[in-house]
Amino acid sequence: MTQTDAEPRLSPVYWRLWWATGINTVGDGAFAAAVPLLAVTITRDPRLVSVVSAATYLPWLLLSLPAGALVDRYDRVGLMWRSQAIQAVIVSVIAVLAAFGHIGIPVLAIMAFGLGACEIVFANAAQAILPDIVADPLLHRANGHQQTITAIGYQFLGPPIGSLLFAVAVALPFGMDAGSFALSAALLATLPRRRRRRIEHPPMRMAIADGLRWLARHRLLRTLAVLLGVNTFCGQLGNVTLVLLATRTLHLDARGYGLLLAGAAIGSLLGGLVSARVVNRVGALPALLTALATNVVVFVGIGLSPNAIVLGALLAVNGFVITLWSIVTVSLRQQIVPSEMLGRVNSVYKMLGWGLIPLGALTGGLVAHAFGLRAPYPVAGVLRGIVLLVAMPVLIRAMRDR
Repeated sequence: MTQTDAEPRLSPVYWRLWWATGINTVGDGAFAAAVPLLAVTITRDPRLVSVVSAATYLPWLLLSLPAGALVDRYDRVGLMWRSQAIQAVIVSVIAVLAAFGHIGIPVLAIMAFGLGACEIVFANAAQAILPDIVADPLLHRANGHQQTITAIGYQFLGPPIGSLLFAVAVALPFGMDAGSFALSAALLATLPRRRRRRIEHPPMRMAIADGLRWLARHRLLRTLAVLLGVNTFCGQLGNVTLVLLATRTLHLDARGYGLLLAGAAIGSLLGGLVSARVVNRVGALPALLTALATNVVVFVGIGLSPNAIVLGALLAVNGFVITLWSIVTVSLRQQIVPSEMLGRVNSVYKMLGWGLIPLGALTGGLVAHAFGLRAPYPVAGVLRGIVLLVAMPVLIRAMRDR
């Protein structure tokens, strides 16, 4: 037997999850490109455009904690496919309303909130189930494959397809996303259920409190959660008006906007392919610090981009370092947190990390309205830099202690 033959391999069960992720993310990428294009056909006010983005992420602040308790309490496979099926119904409604021209910003925001609520359950369960089907030494590789297929679908294939379909007919990208949710749900329903130990679950409030206490006592994950919160706040502060920067300042059409998003996808794709090797070669701490520092420089540069080519290149770099950060931090949580606590701890982590995204979206809309469409990115970059300098000593000590 050769050394290659002796290496552990990812199981067929994992690859079914991988295929479901790929199918889902292509539709989601089309949806992500079409929603802002639909929003700007309804209104040109950056504040109203930001409301739709804020509504998408508001559930992470309001519903993340109870969703984490559900993931630790009930069958994770069932939660995943049911949440995808509900999302298929919601997006189908959007497609019908858009086809007949009966959708406005309030309705779009409500639908976005519903999709975000389902996404919390699905994303939390998907991360929590991975250690059940993947051996610990393979977690970096498995997360890298997940990030790669997500980048391919959500950023590389989906946005150009979505923008092209939108140019043909407004409802088409939403119909595509509904179909992808339905196919993903059908595939996820075939995953085997893990027989969990029968234990007496504490009341929901107590279960949530256990997750809060666990994360609060772990200095490394607590620090990473705070950094994630700042980074996602700043990321949405800049990105919420990207569609207006591209279409109004750089004069791109719907197809050009989709190709611009593909630039970010190329970086994310490369990040998913090589991040595990980067971590193995340089270590988790240097990889994290490099990703965070690069993000600062990139965001300042995006605001100063003279044309779409420069903007696309910077978005590609940003996609690479975000993927690097994501793979390292997700793998750390999966390795450190006990399986029976992973749903709740993930939910607290994501609430702290993603709960500020709606505020970032609204802040970005206000900054763009007051100071111009280029202003949000440099503001976000400078804020990221200040917080990184403050948090760096704590992060270095916590990583070395581990």
